[in-house]
Amino acid sequence: MMPLKHETLKQPRVGLFVTCLVDLFRPTVGFASVKLLEDAGCKVDVPMAQTCCGQPAYNSGDRDDTTAIAQKTIETFEEFDYVVAPSGSCAGMLKKHYPALFKNGPWAERAAAFSDKVHELVSFLVDVLGVADVKAAHQGSVTYHDSCSGLRELNIREQPRRLLASVSGLELKELKDSDVCCGFGGTFCVKYPDISNRIVEEKAANIEASGAGTLLAGDLGCLMNMAGKLQRQGKDVAVRHVAEVLAGMDNGPAIGRGER
Repeated sequence: MMPLKHETLKQPRVGLFVTCLVDLFRPTVGFASVKLLEDAGCKVDVPMAQTCCGQPAYNSGDRDDTTAIAQKTIETFEEFDYVVAPSGSCAGMLKKHYPALFKNGPWAERAAAFSDKVHELVSFLVDVLGVADVKAAHQGSVTYHDSCSGLRELNIREQPRRLLASVSGLELKELKDSDVCCGFGGTFCVKYPDISNRIVEEKAANIEASGAGTLLAGDLGCLMNMAGKLQRQGKDVAVRHVAEVLAGMDNGPAIGRGER
């Protein structure tokens, strides 16, 4: 990998915000994130006191519980140089919505300082650390879904493609309407299941039409939603988090598939 862009921080201390879905359903993504960060020269810690980012409560209008969660998260990660999450939606919650919760209160300054050091994983590697390539290999074609929060809140699009271009043997086949929601966002899929299902059906059709053998994205919620639809349709497309491929940790079962 390329050297750090910020020479003033010889070994930045990174607090990894694992996210609920990674912790409970896909720990490999967390291990891949640690590997990528350490390979880039960071000292990584995973605070045990971390919990949910508060996004489900926030999306449901529960500001009291969201605020309590946000205060705990800020306290937990305050000591680190950076806070990194392998999720555009969680990183967007931490970076964009936390400050709004405290904009007129005594926590405003702490929330703003916290927000400044929050980054999504791949964006952090490329935009902050200046990583230009990874030492990984993937024999086959992949397509990439741009998650709503990562794309629209954090401007993440070219960063994953830049790193994927350095993966030996990997062929990227662009996905039609890659920037269209997969149907999982927020509480939308719960409130409007029929519409959500139609959206993910169209997404699955585009994934199949790409001809790629593997679907990648940076948000596990999106990936689980699309993997479920593809499996119910009997499609032979492996689904993985982009960090797993970039870290060379894509030898295990794909998302939603059992042990071989």
